[in-house]
Amino acid sequence: MLQRALEGVRVLDLSRILAGPWCTQNLADLGAAVTKVEHPERGDDTRGWGPPYLQAADGSDARLSAYFISCNRGKRSVAIDYGTPEGAAQVRELARQADVLVENYKVGTLRRYGLDYDSLKAINPRLVYLSITGFGQDGPMADKPGYDYVFQGMGGLMSYTGQPDGSPGAAPLRTGVAVVDLSTGMYATSAVLAALYQRQATGVGQHLDIALLDVAVALNANQGANYLVSGENPQRTGNAHPNCAPYEVFRCADGYLILAIGNDGQFARFCTVAGLPGLARDARYATNSARIEHLPQLRALLTEIFPTRTRAAWTGAFDAAGVPWGPIHTMEEVFAHPQVRHRGLQQVARHPVMGDLPMVRNPMLAGQTGPLQPPPLLGEHTAAA
Repeated sequence: MLQRALEGVRVLDLSRILAGPWCTQNLADLGAAVTKVEHPERGDDTRGWGPPYLQAADGSDARLSAYFISCNRGKRSVAIDYGTPEGAAQVRELARQADVLVENYKVGTLRRYGLDYDSLKAINPRLVYLSITGFGQDGPMADKPGYDYVFQGMGGLMSYTGQPDGSPGAAPLRTGVAVVDLSTGMYATSAVLAALYQRQATGVGQHLDIALLDVAVALNANQGANYLVSGENPQRTGNAHPNCAPYEVFRCADGYLILAIGNDGQFARFCTVAGLPGLARDARYATNSARIEHLPQLRALLTEIFPTRTRAAWTGAFDAAGVPWGPIHTMEEVFAHPQVRHRGLQQVARHPVMGDLPMVRNPMLAGQTGPLQPPPLLGEHTAAA
């Protein structure tokens, strides 16, 4: 079972905010023993990123922010000020026994305390040392800090996200969650697992350099490839897909739905459902490339057709004909959805002080059972470290 895949692997987590903790939470979910080192007074910054907060079930003043809960389950928290000689020595001793260390400080910060890769490699050559930074370990901007929002803009994502020029509300737009941070955490998880696998053959660890800017550029995926092939900057297209059509949001008589046509056969079936079978034979719309070329005309036509029926009428006919579509759910609707419930995506972790903590199951652990370990209170495990 994947929940026990990393049993015996010891992770020392010096990271804060989201990208690093998302990585170490993945490792904890896979069975690694993760020790989170936090400042004795402040702790991880996200402990204060609220509201909302979950208050302690035992009536004490303890609380956890929802943000912190989202990315720190399964970890032990030890409160150590590594800025003191005693604290730095404690962290070095933990690193001596660790398989993995994850940190996301500015380049050079940990060197001042003897906690950089070269210093720790000398006492633990098997250590896999992961550094997550904004711009990487080298280059003209390596010493600069950065947050997810900055890299959504700098990496290009915001340049083609948002309503088109000339439309109401036209402007660059960020995503609703910190997608660069989260993706960095996933890339970092993969890199750590690969380094641990490689260590089996070499016997030694290595320094992994993961940069948010690198991830942001990679996340452009087909949009980046579109530019590299065509030499043309992708433009903001609102909810429309840059390479498939019709592939966007439409308003029905009583709300919205997502129409997701991925090939010409699906478009032909959609046209039949819409009562316009001839549209699929029209040279302007018969192929995906033609539909992209004539998208404004096609969109205007469909914008008039969709409000003639309710969502239920459209989606029932789509299901019967095999036409891809999707709803736009609120969070309440997401967690009430029968498929989400069937997959067990909402789970509960139980903490002796905080009580029941609502959590979201790791997508890697589908079909696997076992109690979730809650996120820790600040310094909860210091005495046992």
